Amino acid sequence: MATRVSYPLEVKMKAIEMRMAGIPVKEIMEQLNIRNKTQVETWMRWYRNGEQNRLEQPVGKQYSYGKGPEYTSELEKVQAENRFLRQQLELLKKYRVLEMRYRQRS
Repeated sequence: MATRVSYPLEVKMKAIEMRMAGIPVKEIMEQLNIRNKTQVETWMRWYRNGEQNRLEQPVGKQYSYGKGPEYTSELEKVQAENRFLRQQLELLKKYRVLEMRYRQRS
């Protein structure tokens, strides 16, 4: 089962900025550690359509009419950031395990 990845607004904006500068999606994905190319394409579509508020919405959450990111509680923002940071830690732990296995084989 795939886990959803939550990217901070700074990563999304950097990806949009890079794409607008003509950098290929594949390179953006590598530099910013983004898993799926359609993610970058979606952010670009939202940006072009003037829907920047959607860039701030949490993964899997849809805002009701009349509710935007300005209605997101501080607690929800902190929880989303904590989820993202935990995902980064898990990824680093997996990388270290793989790195140690590789070094033992060499």
